[in-house]
Amino acid sequence: MRKIAIVTQKGGAGKSTLAVCLAVAAREAGENVCLVDLDPMGSLSNWGDRRKSQDILVMAAAQGELNTVMGELETLGVTLVVMDTPAGDTMVAEEAMDVADLCLLPARPNIFDVAASGGTLQKLKARERDYAFVLNQCPPQRQSPRIQQGIDALAAMGVLMTPLVAARADYQEAARRALGVTEFASSGAAAAEMRELWRSTRARLDGVELEQIDAA
Repeated sequence: MRKIAIVTQKGGAGKSTLAVCLAVAAREAGENVCLVDLDPMGSLSNWGDRRKSQDILVMAAAQGELNTVMGELETLGVTLVVMDTPAGDTMVAEEAMDVADLCLLPARPNIFDVAASGGTLQKLKARERDYAFVLNQCPPQRQSPRIQQGIDALAAMGVLMTPLVAARADYQEAARRALGVTEFASSGAAAAEMRELWRSTRARLDGVELEQIDAA
């Protein structure tokens, strides 16, 4: 069973949307997926309650419960766990880091998100956890100076996942309908991004070195 934690101390980076869309893309690729909601705001739990399909298990967990939850999911035959964590410096986020095989750090292409990623990165390095950054909510015009600055900063800090994820209306509309973006608009650009992100994530989980985005 593979375990992914979506972690960052900065709020508003799109952790919950990324978690559900990545989970759906993984399920479509053949994984038996569980979403674990560690955020008291309950965004994943709300998404699961509204979702008509029962193809993805959604569970809420609190501080101190993760090890028990992971044991239960093993017995259910779950092959992939995606954990959504709260913003801020929280113990439950650190517990998710401890059990995860891979931590994904979403960051918007601005100096505040990049700076906030530094604290999370220090915790991951202290734990010797595998991690990768996801540059999220990028303007569709990818070659703007602001995007390039975000790429340069994150590439300098560590691994940057491909592809860059654009700010597209399909993500919000899919979440509103309790869908993943690959279900809502399967032939759209956002769906293509999320399928590629799952392929990159799976490669990272399998120990394959990620192709770096050119920061030159």
